[in-house]
Amino acid sequence: MMYLGDYNVLTIVRKTPQGMYLEDEEANEVLLPNKYITPETKEGGKIEVFLYNDSEDRIVATTQKPKIVINEFACLQATDVSQVGAFLDWGLEKDLMVPFSEQRNKMVQGNYYIVYLMLDEQTNRLIGTAKWNRFIEREVLTVKEGDCVNILICETTDLGIKVIINNQHTGLIFKEDIHRILDFGMKTTAFVKNIREDNKIDIILEPYGVEGIENHAEKVLIKLRSHKGFLNLHDKSSAADIEFTLGMSKKAFKKAIGLLYKQRRIELVKDGIQLLEGGKR
Repeated sequence: MMYLGDYNVLTIVRKTPQGMYLEDEEANEVLLPNKYITPETKEGGKIEVFLYNDSEDRIVATTQKPKIVINEFACLQATDVSQVGAFLDWGLEKDLMVPFSEQRNKMVQGNYYIVYLMLDEQTNRLIGTAKWNRFIEREVLTVKEGDCVNILICETTDLGIKVIINNQHTGLIFKEDIHRILDFGMKTTAFVKNIREDNKIDIILEPYGVEGIENHAEKVLIKLRSHKGFLNLHDKSSAADIEFTLGMSKKAFKKAIGLLYKQRRIELVKDGIQLLEGGKR
């Protein structure tokens, strides 16, 4: 079976003037145009391709890597707006269309938007939608507290930053847990801090507990080594100075240097902390 909007591993069955035809296990065929064929593309071999609709709405294969696959979310830039909708750059030759009916607000050329890639059942074409909230799973959660997850930064609220988790759920990073720059559309990893009774998910950028302290301690060590073994930071330093230098909260910093001091890897001096490489001095 062939999967439109996703990667497929297909068999190369024959060459034609237009390119090579690929086949799935059910003998369905799709064309891989000449522009994507290399000397390694030989009949009888297997190849991984992405399937999408070309400019004439035919299903075609490509070896290009799109910025989004079906049933996932991504931040894409609008390259054009026409009478039928907006067109977004998703890394392929033909831009991804977002019909006006799938736009939350009228899209503007040059702006970036969070979209979900879906199959329009009426036309059997891939389209994007900015009305992505209806594809968020809220009832059955697939994450638990402490899990490391992939997040997409999507909205700023009065409480913090809203994120999409593992292309399935939404969560919130509260303002007090944000200690580094998070740009709109950025993808990064984070951790599930708390799941509330209403299935709302609280996210933090660093692990908590012992693992989190060790993670912050390692960041302090890396910064010390890059500053000749000394940092002008201590438990009386301002939270802003600590966040600017290390990208962590003052509370996390104090726990980190407490662990490093206990391990005798740093020395607490008058104006900051001094690295003790090799353990005891």
